[in-house]
Amino acid sequence: MGLKGFVYVLMVVSKCYAFTYDQMYVDLSLLLPKGYEGSFLEFGGLKGRLKYLTMWNMLLQSFFFTICFLNEVIGTSDLIPPPKKTSLIRKFKDILLPSLAFPLSMFVGLTFWALYAIDRELVFPKVIDPYFPSWLNHVMHTNIMIFILIEMFTAFRKYPSRKIGLGILTVFMLAYLGWIHVIHAYTNLWVYPVLDVLNLPGRVGFFLGLFCLSSGLYLLGEKLNAIVWRKQLSEKSKRK
Repeated sequence: MGLKGFVYVLMVVSKCYAFTYDQMYVDLSLLLPKGYEGSFLEFGGLKGRLKYLTMWNMLLQSFFFTICFLNEVIGTSDLIPPPKKTSLIRKFKDILLPSLAFPLSMFVGLTFWALYAIDRELVFPKVIDPYFPSWLNHVMHTNIMIFILIEMFTAFRKYPSRKIGLGILTVFMLAYLGWIHVIHAYTNLWVYPVLDVLNLPGRVGFFLGLFCLSSGLYLLGEKLNAIVWRKQLSEKSKRK
């Protein structure tokens, strides 16, 4: 295992430690509206955290960097120039980063900190501070962008077609959108406070804007990859 494999291990360990700490020591049940303790708001285990896109992304990043590590050990490492034939695990990795890992991590980080800057009560109320350490907040909302950018700039990949990449991302985002509406249907409460201050047209516009942002971040990742790895992509095309 080389340096990259060791870095991947550190990335996975940091996510797993943050996840374990959250599950063992962070208790937000006292902050639930009266009468909702143990309700659908805590459905699905993980102390109700599965209602947050942040947690979906944390689990995705842990899985993704585990795949990266396995690719270094038993798959086709990120050699430059890339080999003509790549392993199945490498192909899976090269679809997972463009389609979900990069756009979702950037989406979670950017939207969280943008809303936090506008009015933190819309996304991370001050009442949470005594229960939720700042370092854990940064692991979940800041490091995710740093780690995925490191991967983007240090590991070559060829992006899938936009139809495939954007299709996977759209299905994922629609699934999460459906999930928060299921929670609202059972509890009459929105997962995110920002949705409480919007009327129906406002929420529709908000969701459409977020879908456009996620798609834009996919295209940004595609563009960055093309710029950083222009030479390698050119060589790969010539060999074909």
